Amino acid sequence: MNFDIVPGRLSVPSLSALAAFEAAARHGSFTRAAEELNLTQGAVSRQVAHLEKVLGVGLFQRVRQRVSLTPAGSAYAAEIRDGLSRLAAATVSAMAFRGAAGVLHLAILPTFGTRWLIPRLSRFIEAHPGITINFTTKLVPFDFAREQVDAAIHFGDPVWAGARLHRLMGEEIIPVAAPSLVARLGLAEPADMLRAPLLQQSTRPRAWANWLEQQGLPPERALMGPRFEQFAMVSQAAVAGLGLAIVPRFLVEEELRLGALVIPVDRPVTGSEGYYLVYPEAKAGLPAVVAFRDWLLGECGA
Repeated sequence: MNFDIVPGRLSVPSLSALAAFEAAARHGSFTRAAEELNLTQGAVSRQVAHLEKVLGVGLFQRVRQRVSLTPAGSAYAAEIRDGLSRLAAATVSAMAFRGAAGVLHLAILPTFGTRWLIPRLSRFIEAHPGITINFTTKLVPFDFAREQVDAAIHFGDPVWAGARLHRLMGEEIIPVAAPSLVARLGLAEPADMLRAPLLQQSTRPRAWANWLEQQGLPPERALMGPRFEQFAMVSQAAVAGLGLAIVPRFLVEEELRLGALVIPVDRPVTGSEGYYLVYPEAKAGLPAVVAFRDWLLGECGA
């Protein structure tokens, strides 16, 4: 095993040595690491021993036939595992460019994705058959440098350090409930809303307070009610008659059309926040990002 040493640069162990160490650390066994890597147990042991010599620190404690990580080994394994994972993801992304436009790793808000984006996605795929989109869910802003994500759908203000943002749309917030709950509680005026359980969405803690205040009602009960993490859960709880939900109109269009939900008081509220496509400056020229950006802005304009 060789370690390339370039003048003026740090020496970096070979990937084979790092892979052997990471596998042995993960399995707690040189033998199982050897089986995974299709090497001999002796080869794995030699790779790890040479790595320890170069680093000048013990990575494993060896007791008879068993090995366990030292504190230094445990810390190093965590860092190496993250690095190898990033290299693997980068390799897969690069391979996807063979005869294609590439891969887009997209973080989405779950209900926006399932209710608005995915039903329209076939048009993007038809226009860009060479691009593959991989989805992950992110409910709050994150650091692009620490995530394997090329772009994201963000709700809030147009603020994201080191990134470009494109406004997609705003939203109208409306109260909705099951028809049976509206009839049972006689919900017809804004003040009537205070008689019903108010369903909460955890990433929009001010939603009910804002609506009540705009109707001239006291917001004291705005946070009283069961809390849910996603709009999809809130809307389904409303369909089940558990209480009143306060949601963006476009996310419950299907339930309203089918009559599973109704709007007891149609007084929508709007705010300055909106939905944005966001991506880091470093990925602004990525072909998959450019294609998706142009298509998405066209969909929102239409």
